[in-house]
Amino acid sequence: MEESVGKEKQPETKSPSDPEESLDIGKVGESMTPEELAEAKALGQRELFCELAGRVIDLIFLTAVALLLGRPDSWLMKWIAGDYPVTFQVALFMVLLLAGNMLISFPFSFYAGHVLQHRYQLSRQSFRKWFWRWGKRNLLEVAFAVVLIPGLYWLIWLCHDWWWLVAAAGFFLLSVILGQLAPVLILPIFYKVKPLDEGERTDEIKERLHRISAGTGIAVEGVFRMEMSAETSKANAMLAGLGKTRRILIGDTLLDHFTVDEIEVIFAHEIGHHVHRHIWKLICFGGLYSLVGFYVCNWVLGLWIELNGAAIDYANFPIYTLPLLLLVITLFSTSLEPLQNALSRHFERQADRYALKQTSFREAYQSAFRKLARQNKDDPSPNRLEVILFHSHPPIAERLALADS
Repeated sequence: MEESVGKEKQPETKSPSDPEESLDIGKVGESMTPEELAEAKALGQRELFCELAGRVIDLIFLTAVALLLGRPDSWLMKWIAGDYPVTFQVALFMVLLLAGNMLISFPFSFYAGHVLQHRYQLSRQSFRKWFWRWGKRNLLEVAFAVVLIPGLYWLIWLCHDWWWLVAAAGFFLLSVILGQLAPVLILPIFYKVKPLDEGERTDEIKERLHRISAGTGIAVEGVFRMEMSAETSKANAMLAGLGKTRRILIGDTLLDHFTVDEIEVIFAHEIGHHVHRHIWKLICFGGLYSLVGFYVCNWVLGLWIELNGAAIDYANFPIYTLPLLLLVITLFSTSLEPLQNALSRHFERQADRYALKQTSFREAYQSAFRKLARQNKDDPSPNRLEVILFHSHPPIAERLALADS
């Protein structure tokens, strides 16, 4: 839930020479000159290339490891299967796979996350700070992996041919736990998060938020300022957490550069996600998705064991299947991504409609998205196929048109 919306009282009269009124009202071109629009499209194409290249490299790497090294007689398996406890063997294998993948994908991560962001004046990070953030993200991934993957194999060894069902239930439970812990334990690793500051402008914002959140179950005390400006010029807001950790996070880049009216509509958009219970719906969808995914993994891994001349013995399920397990999960996730994105875009439209209905400030909604397009250098009208395959949010031009419908 990363995009945002806004609010305005009455239409303002601007002269035709105003660059934000160079095109028809309600279109994103109002806030982007032809040069800015061309720049946004160029950035979007380069980021898409990096995304696709990274995914292809991941698939090639996992396929190569699964076919060449993920076999009982490979040199890697002989080296790993020493006098170590089997849990350590699984964890070591996973760390080696992650390290290899990080190494070969690093050039694309560096280019997309650092070089491009500086080239288009979106990043304020030095290479050292960017590398530290990249390292923290990957260390967190490794930490989760060395706990979850051995745990998954223990489920296989203990639950036998019903492991996939138990694993899906465990995935659902883990999603709920992480949903509660993410905003209080994980997000602060990457951003400074604090309650909204005091001050004349903040007091007005809080008064607006009190009014718009009345009766929704969201407390204004659960609205936090996310310090982003030290690293990026991009603006962002999101709904995160479950239960007592539920909170709305608004980037300082947004709070400092958007009007109070626009911030109110942005807040209303995030309230819309809460009212429509989108986080819970996504968790439930994830549980169903994991049920099917683990079942597919069980079937494919069984075939792979038989192809290697062995009978399936769940009590001694071989760890050489790990690369193939990761490959199947990656392929399954990729194939399901368009469906997940379609669901997410539907939720974003619901939150947009909620914001428009609750505030009735169409022009602030539009001005907020025009600012986002310019500030984040987003392509307002990307290729439709790209949207279907990769975008979790509707294009900005489509969201602006929603206010005119």
